[in-house]
Amino acid sequence: MNSLNEKDEYDAQDLALENADWIEALEYIRRDQGEGRSREMLRLLQDHLLKQGVSLAEATLNTPYRNSIHPHQQPGYPGNIELEQKVENIIRWNAMAMVLNANDNGSGVGGHIATYQSAATTLEVGFNHWFRKRTESYGGDILMVQAHSAPGIYARAYLEGRLSEQQLNNFRRELQDGGGLPSYPHPRRLPEFWQLPTASMGLSTPSAIYQARFMKYLENRGLKPNNGGKVWCFIGDGESDEPEVLGTINMATRESLDNLVMVVNCNLQRLDGPVRGNGKIIQELERSYRGAGWDVIKVIWGSEWDELFSRDHDGLLQARMDRAVDGDYQFYTVSDGKTVREHWIDGDERLADLMKSLNDDEIRVIRRGGHDRKKVYAAFERAAKNTGRPTVILMKTVKGEGMGASAEGQNTAHQKKQFSAEERIAIGRRFGIPLNDEQLARAELYKPAGESPEAQYLHQHRQQLGGYLPAREVACQRLTAPPLSLFKAATDGSTREQSTTMAFVRMLAAMLKDKELGQYIVPIVPDEARTFGMESLFKQFGIYSSEGQKYKPVDASSLLPYKEAKDGQLLQEGICEAGAMASFLAAGTAYANFAVPMIPFYIFYSIFGFQRVGDMIWGCADSMAKGFLVGGTAGRTTLNGEGLQHQDGHSQVVASTVPNMRSYDPAFAYELAVIVRDGVERMYQNDENIFYYLTLYNQNYPMPAMPQGVEQGIIKGMYCYQRSDAQGHKVHLLGSGSLMQEVLQAADILQGFGCSADIWSVTSYNELLRQAQQTERQNMLTPEAATQNYIEQLMADEGGVVVACSDFMKSLPTGIARWFPQTFIALGTDGFGLSESRPVLRDHFEVDARYIAWSALTGLYRDGVLSADALRQARVQLSIPESKADPASF
Repeated sequence: MNSLNEKDEYDAQDLALENADWIEALEYIRRDQGEGRSREMLRLLQDHLLKQGVSLAEATLNTPYRNSIHPHQQPGYPGNIELEQKVENIIRWNAMAMVLNANDNGSGVGGHIATYQSAATTLEVGFNHWFRKRTESYGGDILMVQAHSAPGIYARAYLEGRLSEQQLNNFRRELQDGGGLPSYPHPRRLPEFWQLPTASMGLSTPSAIYQARFMKYLENRGLKPNNGGKVWCFIGDGESDEPEVLGTINMATRESLDNLVMVVNCNLQRLDGPVRGNGKIIQELERSYRGAGWDVIKVIWGSEWDELFSRDHDGLLQARMDRAVDGDYQFYTVSDGKTVREHWIDGDERLADLMKSLNDDEIRVIRRGGHDRKKVYAAFERAAKNTGRPTVILMKTVKGEGMGASAEGQNTAHQKKQFSAEERIAIGRRFGIPLNDEQLARAELYKPAGESPEAQYLHQHRQQLGGYLPAREVACQRLTAPPLSLFKAATDGSTREQSTTMAFVRMLAAMLKDKELGQYIVPIVPDEARTFGMESLFKQFGIYSSEGQKYKPVDASSLLPYKEAKDGQLLQEGICEAGAMASFLAAGTAYANFAVPMIPFYIFYSIFGFQRVGDMIWGCADSMAKGFLVGGTAGRTTLNGEGLQHQDGHSQVVASTVPNMRSYDPAFAYELAVIVRDGVERMYQNDENIFYYLTLYNQNYPMPAMPQGVEQGIIKGMYCYQRSDAQGHKVHLLGSGSLMQEVLQAADILQGFGCSADIWSVTSYNELLRQAQQTERQNMLTPEAATQNYIEQLMADEGGVVVACSDFMKSLPTGIARWFPQTFIALGTDGFGLSESRPVLRDHFEVDARYIAWSALTGLYRDGVLSADALRQARVQLSIPESKADPASF
């Protein structure tokens, strides 16, 4: 037994000596031949083992649980640390006071404190030394911060003189006298302040990635000077669980986005508890980002650990750090120094000896890297260097740092929105706020005098960096809308059958070729260009690729080859609707972020738009993005064969929920031309903060020429397309989209039953509804001056019954029914889609010409105009069953 132990001890000693020899050899290479050569040698050894079948997955994707930047690589800190700490403490206090005051006033509006307290040092290093505003010589940085840290950004802007005390005191009270502040970054609510919204968890990451990519797109196309600019995006480690975060990071590497810096605030806590109590979120994220090809910088330990690491010759401290899980680190945050020491040493006398240089108090307050200015600055400096790929900084912090024992590092930190008077005084004293106890207990704001060293330091550093951030300044030229003659092919009509999708593609090509407008058009498609007949654009305008085209495409000899180019205009996003929407957001906000009036046209399967990325669409609305969302293959019955997950009968209904979106469902090419031209005028010539949703179809039919005088009706949402010359019972048929063809057939059927059917084209039920509601509201406010809405004006002198039919849910036309003085019948496609032929689908959903005609006849019967015998005869002739399964429950 003894001999065995002696052998084990000998082997361990021998192994230690051998390890030392290897380290000495590697150190020799590093010292004499440089870091590049030492990395190359490790790569050679790694490749050799991989060739022998030895797996190195863990070793290649994870580095030890310590700072990526060695102390000897740290630059000198360029700022006055003492003054910066004073400024930071004031901002910390004011950020906390805002939330406390919001709760003290009894409004119950809430607020968050702990997130900013964990991120304060990191953000302050950026504000003092790195975040640069757009100037004549610099492209400008985009700053996207964690939504819950907004109070800290407001508190800094207050010291800068950009926000008033009244605004801060009205935090989350936007309708109060003197104005207030929104809870989170909302450009729509503070249009001169926030650059982009980040309140939707997970969406700021793809937004940041595609903003950085669009910056390169503009530079490669010569629309923006290649004069720098970075996207700094701050997210939380818990936020990384959102699939949109890690699901889009490969794009950043493919596009070599060295203008992108992601900072993950790893305070180890979600809203309810630890992010990874039984693991290490920093190590997990490192594997993900390194595997995706990012530069990963870990900032885990503060400077106090450097001396300990220098004495850790046997790697004992490192081994203990690697072994401890995040649940342990959270426990250390809330424990006293003695408890931390005992738990940390874990019975190892060698660790106990190593830790003797620190007393219990020092162990208790030892900092994490994200609270150490020198460590943060070193990480930012490395990230700021162009390396040809994006950078992520994994910044370890304490949630609620500085808030005291009742919140700091606690699972309840996120919900901590109130403090006792004693706690407030203690926090204020800890931050060195020069207010008396009564003022601290009331959580009064504090602002140092303009001539104070703190104020001068803050302003001086921002001036050196070009000005104050975040800031949204629109300094973009306005475009002139093209004449309608640009779309002459659409307005002249054609007997040759075509779909509205085909008409749109031809219009898009005309705009791309236009000398004035063409360079600003951004076609965006998620790997469905051939579905929509857009492949002709590949050769003419090119698909954007930051690397150009390094291969010969298999269809190079064809008339329509797949052509990638560094200055390509079309954005082909692959099967990634979220990414395509992020590109739309980047292009649609380029007028504000890059001072270039880009006009995006994002065409997609209509059901995949609102259903999959509705939150991103809402973010576009918040951002005041401009452009056209184009839902192709629309309609529950028009897209036959594809079935339940593809057939869209509700996107127009969902579109009605976006206040600044103008949604249209055109039936004819000329209607589409009028709408697009009007949209360009309103958004880019008149500078209205709106954007558009258009639904297009894949059904081919003849496209008529535009009648005279219908333009305003098209824009307002409804006009009379065809008056009947026949005598008989008056019927009004409302049609839209591809189902207008069924309406036209229904009019012919009704003529055989002694009816006179007028046909109305409804280009937008949503626009009609909004205008009617606006009129109704104004009539409520001023009943003595009541007016008719647009629908009432159109239909006031009309008799008969109305049948409205669309390829969307009945709720779409039903929304405007009460403003029609006539009997109103709504037909639609409620229910799930089916894989079937187009005629069978329309029969199933009861929206074909037969059912439209039958509905009109039943309306006339209920109005006492049509006899029961005539109705029975019509049922037989139209083959209408007396009982049938409800398609809504099918």
